[in-house]
Amino acid sequence: MTIAVGSPSTPSGPSSSPDSPGSRHTAPGPRSFGTLQAALGVVAFSLTFPATAWGLEGFGPWSLIAVRSILAAVIAGVCLLALRVSLPERRHWFGLAVVGGGVVLGFPLLTTLALQTSTTAHAAVVVGLLPLTTALLSALRLGTRPSRTFWFAALAGAAAVLAFTVQQSGGALTTADALLFGALLVCAAGYTEGGRLARVMPGWQVIGWALVLCLPLTVPMTAVALSFEPVRLTAHSVTGLLWVAVGSQFLGLVVWYRGMAAIGVPKASQLQLAQPLLTLVWSVLLLGEHLTVAAPLTAAAVLVCIAVTQRARG
Repeated sequence: MTIAVGSPSTPSGPSSSPDSPGSRHTAPGPRSFGTLQAALGVVAFSLTFPATAWGLEGFGPWSLIAVRSILAAVIAGVCLLALRVSLPERRHWFGLAVVGGGVVLGFPLLTTLALQTSTTAHAAVVVGLLPLTTALLSALRLGTRPSRTFWFAALAGAAAVLAFTVQQSGGALTTADALLFGALLVCAAGYTEGGRLARVMPGWQVIGWALVLCLPLTVPMTAVALSFEPVRLTAHSVTGLLWVAVGSQFLGLVVWYRGMAAIGVPKASQLQLAQPLLTLVWSVLLLGEHLTVAAPLTAAAVLVCIAVTQRARG
């Protein structure tokens, strides 16, 4: 996968960094290319839960989260140093902190803890609420005003997911469900801020700086977690760790934020309605999980909403 490091309208290099004062980065290419980038991000994210399940075969939940964040931060830091990218402007630090707290730490931690007692299939369908959550926070934070058709389709998808969750949990939410719903909120906040920042700096720098800013937390967290949680290196655990660190935590977010900058946060967020269905496929192929009839039916139902939301003006 190639990482674009600058706007094609300005030469790359230290003398014309997209982060220089007064500059503004606009995602290159037509909106269709932005949709493709966001879709690639969704594919990368759809593998996160199965990869996490593999990682948990050899790592404890806290160790897995801390190590994945450090590995992704090292990759991001090397890229930032090699390209001599300037430090973000002070006015962007709060947004980067929100991205770090939501996407780098909060969502991975809460979902990993949930996956200790929940199947990846169940978690994937619950996380189908993320598009609606992101759209709501985007409307509040960015002042976006999607059409009524857009909101109707998004709410229909959310209703299907909620009905599935209640039915699968026997009429009451479990601790894992509570963790997953908390993960939705913090991740939506991180996506919203990341999408906003990706309008003024390249998407890879948004997640790159967020990862680096989290190092003062993830480094000591790793040391403590590894001292308490035993590690058993297997082909599955190492592969799972590498994917969630490189594929989900860095490269997936690179194309995701670039896509959001090109087509807007609400429209990009609705592409994630396809993520549960993709994760269900991976859970069967990679984990051998048995699916209930409700899981694929619910995922297919919310998938139908994508066509409606993508046609509605966001």
